[in-house]
Amino acid sequence: MIFSICLGLIFLSGFFHMKNENYVILKSHEELLIPSTPCHATTNVMFLKTHKTASSTVLNIMFRFAERYNLTVALPADQLVHLGYPNTFLAHFVEGFQAVGQNYNIMCNHLRFNPSEVQKVMAANTFYFSILRNPISLLESSYVYYKDNVPAFRNSKDVNEFLESPQKYYQAADYRQNIYARNIMWFDFGYDNNAENNKKYVQVVLKEIEQSFHLILIADYFDESMILLKHTLCWDLDDIIYFKLNSRSQDTVQTLTPESKERIKAWCSLDWQLYLHFNQSFWRRIEETIGLELLEQEVNHLRMRQKELMETCLSEQEAVGKDNIRNKALLPFQSGAANILGYNLRQDLNNRTLRTCQRMIMPELQYTSYLYAVQHPQKKRKQLGLPQLLTSV
Repeated sequence: MIFSICLGLIFLSGFFHMKNENYVILKSHEELLIPSTPCHATTNVMFLKTHKTASSTVLNIMFRFAERYNLTVALPADQLVHLGYPNTFLAHFVEGFQAVGQNYNIMCNHLRFNPSEVQKVMAANTFYFSILRNPISLLESSYVYYKDNVPAFRNSKDVNEFLESPQKYYQAADYRQNIYARNIMWFDFGYDNNAENNKKYVQVVLKEIEQSFHLILIADYFDESMILLKHTLCWDLDDIIYFKLNSRSQDTVQTLTPESKERIKAWCSLDWQLYLHFNQSFWRRIEETIGLELLEQEVNHLRMRQKELMETCLSEQEAVGKDNIRNKALLPFQSGAANILGYNLRQDLNNRTLRTCQRMIMPELQYTSYLYAVQHPQKKRKQLGLPQLLTSV
């Protein structure tokens, strides 16, 4: 209850504002003089939120876009904070969905992809995209983040020991607990993460993903991915400006041995094939639609605008550790051995700038809870299960 009241106070003065009002503080830098073909922003978008792939940052972008254009979001029903995950997605996992069907503009919370059920919820002209990450860094990140929750990780000393003999710790039958330990991206796309790495099977799956998704981004090239997304959806720079969310402090990163890196390619071979395939298609798409020279210009422009916004919004102008976040209502969810970073806002912001800056740093669970309360005011507010917030605010 206290947490809900505090979040409500954060957003006093209203949260829904139209495009020109929200982002006035972003207009201080000269626009790039890039010729453009008139187009209309795509507003029906489904983002498959994969795990440990910078997808929380993308979700924040999607939520802010939804508010900016007053769009409806397919949010998890009742007290869920995800769309039924790790169960395969069903339409009734969305709050307000009826059997007769209702189209939403935006879908981006965690789910295990099931195209026929997603299509019941989203409009026929919906744009589908997702994001992948190099499985080597992904597995290390998963190990640290899910260390306490995944049996395959819990009983090993560190990630290198786990990778020396993963079959010693991993039980495929216990998939609900161990999905994060092997081929997690493959699983998120709706496939068996313990399947054999059979060439024919892999090619069938890659073809199915290509047919279901219009675009696959690469987290290792996040800024480049945002520029490609901007061009593809006819969004503007304000729509894809971001602060990195749900990242962890460097002192919790475990150093992988060269042997461990090679073992990940074998252990997570399905994810490795997935990543290699779409990393190639990503750069091919860049070359065909933007070109490397223009891409570099726009990435630099994005980073300049991001730097300006950090100077405007943040007291430290960078992320800080969990113990140094002053407003505990904005504390990100903490998991495993990871120290998930957050932000402190400057104290001298006017109301309009404050609203914009708050959006930029809003953690995933809090933002989901807030949008749920706005879209479904008659429903009980989501109880987020963050006891440290209840006692600290």
